[in-house]
Order: sequence, then C-alpha cells, then structure tokens
Amino acid sequence: MVIGIDASRANQKQKTGIGWYSYYLIQELKKIPLNQGDKFILYSSDKLKHDLATLPENWRSKILHWPVKYLWTQIRLATEMLFNPPDILFVPAHCLPIICPIKSVITIHDLGFKRFKKAYSLWQRIYLNLVYWRAARQANKIIVPSRFTKEEVLKFYKVKENRIEVVHEGYNEKVFYQEKDLEKINSVLQNYKIEKPYFLYVGRIESKKNIIALINAYKKLIKQKKLNVPKMVLIGRSGFGYVKIKKELELVKKMFFLPGYVKEEDLVYFYNGAVAFIFPSLYEGFGLPLLEAMACGCPVISSKSSCLPEIGKSAVLYFYPQDINDLARIMEKVIRDENIVNQLRQKGFINVKDFSWEKCAFETYKIFQAIK
Repeated sequence: MVIGIDASRANQKQKTGIGWYSYYLIQELKKIPLNQGDKFILYSSDKLKHDLATLPENWRSKILHWPVKYLWTQIRLATEMLFNPPDILFVPAHCLPIICPIKSVITIHDLGFKRFKKAYSLWQRIYLNLVYWRAARQANKIIVPSRFTKEEVLKFYKVKENRIEVVHEGYNEKVFYQEKDLEKINSVLQNYKIEKPYFLYVGRIESKKNIIALINAYKKLIKQKKLNVPKMVLIGRSGFGYVKIKKELELVKKMFFLPGYVKEEDLVYFYNGAVAFIFPSLYEGFGLPLLEAMACGCPVISSKSSCLPEIGKSAVLYFYPQDINDLARIMEKVIRDENIVNQLRQKGFINVKDFSWEKCAFETYKIFQAIK
C-alpha cells in the first residue's frame, strides 16, 4: 500500500499550528515499523528542509513544482493525483485536492470560521465552507484532535459518526521540558528584554483568543492594594481584531510586552520563567500550548471553553471566558498561594504523559491500515 502525504505545511519555514502538527506527525510516522508492502510518499512544492528530508527505507519525497503561492493543493497536487495516485492520500488539514484517489484521510482541526464569522471575509467563509463540506463528504476517514471537534463536525456536516476518529495531538518533549538552569532562562529572556516576574500567553493576538478579557481582568488585578502583580507577556502574531486590542493595551502598555513571533527553541524558556501561563481563548480545536506549558512545569490558567477542559483535565485552574472577575480572582490566587502553584505543576507533569506525537502517529497509521 502506498500512502501519500501532503507535506507542504510541514515544510514551511515558519510553522504555526497545522504546520507543526504535520511536521511532528510525519517525523513520528517515520519511526514506525511498516507493514510489509507499505510505502510513503511526501509531496511538497519545493525541496524538503532539514530533518524532514531524512527519509527511512520505503519513504521518498516528490517535489511538485508550482510557480505561484496559491492553489498548489487544488491544482498541482490534484494533477499528481490524476496521473500518479497513491493508494491513500493523507492531507493533515481540511482541504483535499479537486482530483483525489479513491481513498483519502483528512484532519479537521477546528471549525472556527463557523463560530467566529466576523474574523473571516465573505469570500473566505464561502471558500472554507465549500472545501470543508467537500472534504467531510469525500474522505474515508476524518481525523479530529478532540471529542469537542468531533461534535462540531457532526453538528455542522452531518457525517456518519464512524467516519470520524479522535486522535489527540502531542507536544515536543525534546523541546518543552522543565529547565532548571536559571541563568540560561534569564539569559534568553534578557535577549527579548523580558524581566521576571510575568504571566505568559502564547497564541495569536486576536479577538477569538479573548485577549481583551485578559487585559480587562489584568486591569482589575492591578487596582488591588498591596499586591505585587507580575507583568504580562503576549507571544504571537497579530490577527483579527488586533486594532481594538491595541487600543485597550494603551492603558496598560507599561505592564504588557509583545515580543511577536518567538522561535520554538526559545519558547521553552518563556514557559519556564513564567509565574503562570494564561489561555483565555474562546474556541480551540485542541489547545497545544496547555501541554507545552505543563511540560515546562508552568502552572496553567485556562478558560472553560471548547476542548480545553478535555485537554487540561484537572491540571488547570479554569475560569468562565466572559467573566473577567473570575479570571482576576484566579490570577490573584496564583500570585498569593504557592501551594496551589506546586499542585498545578505536579498535576501538569502527570497530565502531559497522556499525550505524545508517538501515540498520535501510531493511531494515525492504524487508521490508514483500517481503510486499505
């Protein structure tokens, strides 16, 4: 059986969520002993980069050159599927090429465009709804990263439940770990001009992530007398609603730091140096930053929304996403109570053991085997 994988997102230089998912999944699939006759092909628009290019036996790369930035999947990959189709095509995202092999597998990470329509243009909503609808109808199996996302797909696309498989994602345990070298932590933070103590957020700086609620909760917190409130570090690129967020930040700009995009190898030191990681998001398909923070021994505060309680379990202090008083109260509790901090840290170390890219890859390979 020949399994083709769309590796275009895994091959991006600056990866975000789906790109990292694709990359780590491919890297772990490479380690699995293949059944006799199984082979993998990685499709990309240019030469595979760095260790993604290291291929074991029965793996090969195929470069599908394309002169423009857009429509590589829909046209160039589709052409390849017409003339040289694998037995199964796996796309680690929602978009299948127009022409597809008889058997295909996709991953639907979330349906945020359904819940937050204002964050997308009319054309984007039309396009996304079309490709999601088509992929949900055509794919033999739909992989989702959480039970929450499974329910979303069932609600909006009415597919048969047995076509959806929940496969939790993992985290990079070689990158995200508890760093005990305080000098190293402080050195990296100094490179970004960050001083401790601080609360930390990692993700897009956009309205869907509920950043304004975080800012308003912080404003309440700093009004309290005799409370040494840590500063706030927001890591990530700007997104929809940033203009409004920036306006709110003007009132507390001396207490907030926005270093922008931070390299993955540096991000571990931000988690290790933080008083707590705060994730106020209104909607997530998985919530990978929760696991990264826990693996670093960073206490986690999260909104009680979408899939986040499913991923964080009992290792997180939850607040209702629209209740800024609730968030401010929990932040104060973390500042004042070292016992709670230690409990969260230990529960986090236990929780992350349930998630790994190795497990994710093994379960994904099983899905390929089941439909051959």
